[in-house]
Amino acid sequence: MDTHTALHPADLRRVFGAFPTGVTAIAAFVDGSPVGLAASSFTSVSLDPPLASVCIAKTSTTWPVLRRAERLGVSVLSADQEHLGRQLSSRTGDRFTGATWRASNFGEILLDGACAWLDCSIERELPAGDHDIVLLRIHDLHADRGAEPLVFHQSSFGRLHRAA
Repeated sequence: MDTHTALHPADLRRVFGAFPTGVTAIAAFVDGSPVGLAASSFTSVSLDPPLASVCIAKTSTTWPVLRRAERLGVSVLSADQEHLGRQLSSRTGDRFTGATWRASNFGEILLDGACAWLDCSIERELPAGDHDIVLLRIHDLHADRGAEPLVFHQSSFGRLHRAA
């Protein structure tokens, strides 16, 4: 394959969409208000030290505000939180309408009903094309093993179906 051939963004989106991912809410209090966004590009990076990453579009208008927070809450959305995935992805309206959450003294916001929660700080930001890779240091975490995750696949939300 010719590595110099330009790939069309629509083709990349279609093929990348064949890989199912979870959906996370990245949220914190900034200047006394809750700020958050949805991200499906969250992944584990390292166990020692505890690191994760998330990719944020350079066009995001939320990230420049959110990145000012001392700590970021990462909530892995459950299958029952599709509405929050949509709200947090929206460019308009109150992204936290109908959500229940808690904030710590450090300001990270963790959504109630999520599958898992991580308390993080920004370790490093790396430019990567039209996105930035944000490396997150994990300070605390918890998982609800009984909650089913929300899945993003082929540009739509769904649920896992366990094999018999």
